[in-house]
Parts: sequence; C-alpha cells; structure tokens
Amino acid sequence: MNKKKVLTFLSLIVVTLCAIAGCSFSSPTIEQGNTPTKATVPPVNQENVQLTVSAAASLKEALGEITSLYSKAKATVAIRNNFGSSGDLQQQIMNGAPVDVFISAAAKQMDELQKKDLIVADTRRDLLTNKLVLIVPADRSDAKELKDLTNVSIERIAIGDPRSVPVGQYSEQVLTKLDLMQALEPKLVLANNVRQVLQFVESGNAQAGIVYATDAKTSTKVKVVQVIDAKLHKPIVYPIAVLQKSSNQPSAKSYLEFLSSEPAKTVFEKYGFTNL
Repeated sequence: MNKKKVLTFLSLIVVTLCAIAGCSFSSPTIEQGNTPTKATVPPVNQENVQLTVSAAASLKEALGEITSLYSKAKATVAIRNNFGSSGDLQQQIMNGAPVDVFISAAAKQMDELQKKDLIVADTRRDLLTNKLVLIVPADRSDAKELKDLTNVSIERIAIGDPRSVPVGQYSEQVLTKLDLMQALEPKLVLANNVRQVLQFVESGNAQAGIVYATDAKTSTKVKVVQVIDAKLHKPIVYPIAVLQKSSNQPSAKSYLEFLSSEPAKTVFEKYGFTNL
C-alpha cells in the first residue's frame, strides 16, 4: 500500500471514531495579516419594539423631547405618543385601544382603569405634579385675579370640560370653593383638553382661561395673571402605569424607569413640572 492510500485509510478511521465518540471541532481561523483570529458569528438582530404611550395633552412638549432621548438610549424601541384629554384617553383604553403606557393628568382616570383591572397595578405611581394658573391674552388686562372674572367686561372664560378633562375638574373645584361657579357658568366656554383652553385665550375667543402653568409657559400669546392657590383644588398629580394588554410589558416597564431617570427629570423641570 503506497503512502497516499495509507493516509486516506487513517483519515477514514479517525472520522469514523469521532462520529462514534461525538468529537467537536474548534471554529476555523481566518488569517488577517500575520495574526490568526477566530471566525465570529454575526450577532442576531433584536426585533424592534414599538410602544404606544397615551398621555395627557399638557405633556406634549416634555415627552416629545424625552422620546428623542429615549430613542438614542434604546435604539430598538420606538415610541409613538398619543396626546389628548385624560378622559378621552381613558375611554379609548376601555374600548380596547392598543396602548402600552398611560399617563393621566389626574388620579380619577387611572383609578377607573385600575378598578377594571386594565393596568398592571404594581407599575402605577405618581410621576409629576403641576400648578393651576389664570391666563389672559398677552395684549389685554381684563382680569388680574379670579374674582375679576365676574366683571361685566369679561364675557367668555375658557376651562376644560369638567366631565372629561382634569384641568376642567380642577377649575370647577376652584370656582366652587370661591363661590363663583354659579355666577360664572353662563360665561364658561368648555374645551376638549387643556391645549384647547390655551388656544381659545390665544385667539381672543375667550378673555380669560384656567390652564396648567406648564401650558401657559409654551405660549407668548398669553400671560399669567394669577397662580391659583393649591388649597383650592385637589392635588394635581400625573399617575403613570403599564397596561395589562400591552404585548411589550418588559419594554414598557423599562420606559417607565427611564421617565424617573435624571435626564428625564431635567426635561420635565425645564417645562415647569415638578418631579415626584
């Protein structure tokens, strides 16, 4: 038997023995210059996740900026923000809207969802607080404080609809506490959310309005004439929670944690919110 046949025969024996014994072979090496390196397996791409965040309209600018920060930190998670009145957002969720995270401008809406077991209870917490202010158009001074709203010169006062809008509920509490509600009711223009209250005053369609301090801060067309005493209304809180029907609960919980991080807190403070 010549040398070539001997080598072939020995190779067949080795392969057969390895098949029986279950041998494993190391990864091949690839020559890069003079330095051999192991071949690497390309990393498996993580599946992109989209989170839908339904949030009170007063959070629009702050969350818009925070979303950009989060996208840089979590490239595989995309955030879709859905802004509106907390009452409308609550109804959307109750009607089956696919939402991962809910941020309300009052406890009432979150309480209703929790009663129906629609939120992950242990993720709920109060995230922020805010202040209530009386605003008028920047070029007018028909009112300097709440009691001036009874003046004959003031014909239209914008507030959120108390039936579904938290800022309207807080406003109603203030006016009732000051015994002004009955006298002012004929003048009230009810808005669908706090941003609509702001728009009514900006346009001059209302000569005064009650909004959050953070909303007033976004406009140069209105001015704050009174910061309303917090004792006149229930505490303004922004509760947050993950929804039970979220198909991305781990990512949603991670997003909640980010909203309590220092970068997010800095943004909230920039827009006038107080972190809790």
